[in-house]
Amino acid sequence: MIAMQGNKNAIISQLQKDLLLWQGFKPPQSHADAIGLGPVESAFPNGVFPVGSIHEFVSENPEQAAASSGFMAGLLASLMRSGQACLWISVSRKLFPPALKAFGVEPDRILFADLRQEKDVLWAMEEALKCNGLAAVVGELHEIDFIQSRRLQLAVEKSKVTGFVIRNNSRSPGATACAARWRIRPAPSEQEEGMPGVGFPRWKVELLKVRNGNPGAWLIEWSAGRFMPAQKLAQKSLHERAKERKTG
Repeated sequence: MIAMQGNKNAIISQLQKDLLLWQGFKPPQSHADAIGLGPVESAFPNGVFPVGSIHEFVSENPEQAAASSGFMAGLLASLMRSGQACLWISVSRKLFPPALKAFGVEPDRILFADLRQEKDVLWAMEEALKCNGLAAVVGELHEIDFIQSRRLQLAVEKSKVTGFVIRNNSRSPGATACAARWRIRPAPSEQEEGMPGVGFPRWKVELLKVRNGNPGAWLIEWSAGRFMPAQKLAQKSLHERAKERKTG
């Protein structure tokens, strides 16, 4: 009986590993393969940021939208290190391209497509995600439903391109097929002792949902060309954060 139970557990464990591999959650072959998110990366299955997936960033106001763009630029710096380009699609882009250099991204490696309607953004994003010559595709939208997000996810499962959806002014996002849902808030920087000016960019990073992973919250800083934990934040469950919002 014990041997049979052991075999059953081994089979279940192997199936779980196989499912993660099929979904694109592959363990990094070396330290260089990691995207460099430090403690945040451990929240994902197999402890690695899922490339070839759709990531959703929800922003309730312009400040959060700007913070999301900055944080995303740090992710793009890692995704584009092999020399590939990125396509950024929107109807009302407010990103200042030269600011990308602060995060190690050359602005001329980002292709910007400014369209008239959001339905055109969705169509262009889906088509671009099928092009495996790109490192990533970013689309700025207000709303996206489950079916639309599923179409994007199916596109990246074939091409292995990473997609980012920035949902501006989205206060009550519904269910989507995205691999992860993020919320990035700006955080006060700290000046280095004896140094003038402002400190390094900081964000309050919340991983609200992650497929097969562990949601949490962290305080992250961009320093010396990479993400670093500014200080340890106690990770909170989704239930605790929802309770805080109701009482806040």
